[in-house]
Amino acid sequence: MFNLAAAALAFVMSFAFLLAGISLAGAFLVERRNPPVGTFMEVEGTRMHYVHVPGPDRPQLPPVVFIHGASGNLKDQMVPLKPFLEGKAEMLFVDRPGHGWSERGGQANATPAGQARTIAALMDRLGLARAIIVGHSFGGAVTAALALERPDKVSGLAFLSAASHPWPGKKTSWYYPIAAHPLFGRLFSHTVALPAGLLRMPAAIGCVFSPNAAPADYIRSGSIDLVLRPANFRYNAQDVEGLYDHVSKAAPRYGEIAVPTVVISGDSDTVVYEEIHSLGLKRDIPGAELVWIRNLGHKPDYAVPEVVVAAIGRVAGAPADAFGDMEALAKAAENRLSADNHGPYEACRDEKPVMPSEVSG
Repeated sequence: MFNLAAAALAFVMSFAFLLAGISLAGAFLVERRNPPVGTFMEVEGTRMHYVHVPGPDRPQLPPVVFIHGASGNLKDQMVPLKPFLEGKAEMLFVDRPGHGWSERGGQANATPAGQARTIAALMDRLGLARAIIVGHSFGGAVTAALALERPDKVSGLAFLSAASHPWPGKKTSWYYPIAAHPLFGRLFSHTVALPAGLLRMPAAIGCVFSPNAAPADYIRSGSIDLVLRPANFRYNAQDVEGLYDHVSKAAPRYGEIAVPTVVISGDSDTVVYEEIHSLGLKRDIPGAELVWIRNLGHKPDYAVPEVVVAAIGRVAGAPADAFGDMEALAKAAENRLSADNHGPYEACRDEKPVMPSEVSG
């Protein structure tokens, strides 16, 4: 019996070492495929990676800062939105601490509030006085935190399919609590996450975009597989697992936000509960406008970039003919997306766990 147990333990350890070796080699290849595209700067003890696009001599907008969501990096907004605003506004695309090519820094960067302070410090270093902050998904929580923590840096807000409020059940996808666990998380992230993630990534991306179509080259152009590197995977899981506690404390303060705000959401989001987060932002931020698009999923930055740009213009107080009429563009986008039926929409519960109220009894 002892020999059998010893043999089983030896097999498990050998298999774990094999997976760790595969993950190490895979992480090396992922980094080779996705080198840094921006600049590095030490900010508050954190080495930050960012792309700073200077504005023209006579900009049509205030500076615009983009904050990506979970599992992402700065390219997630830069690829679809930079072409619309280049030559019209100064832009800053930033890898949140612990994501893309930014280092995690101290433990304070494990919260949206800490990340917001670090991004604000980067803005200080770059000379960006006040900016429109655009946050997608988890980046919405960081965007709201930036408005609360450093209101002096914010002239307006645009939320894209944001995560901003506590949700019933407090659940996240099954792998997040494992990867964030103090004991087992490191082992999971250094063995299973990368090989399993590479296999699952196409289906997961289909879910994130569903019912809209994901770009065929999304993984490559967005460097999405950077999140599968062990440290990044673990940091991402820690972020998501800590989100509920953060928004539970932050949401009651959203009434303090006093800048123009637009909230963009679809009614077919497979990742966040739009009826909780987006409707909550509209309710809680004084004067916030809501753009609600039928059959839009979780990625308005890719599916309706023209609406996002018009929202930025609206927040800036620009005339409608400069960046498009937001309501008219939203209606046109809704008509264009009405027949979309891409991705395994009904099989996306790993990305959006069932709330208690949805469980049939």
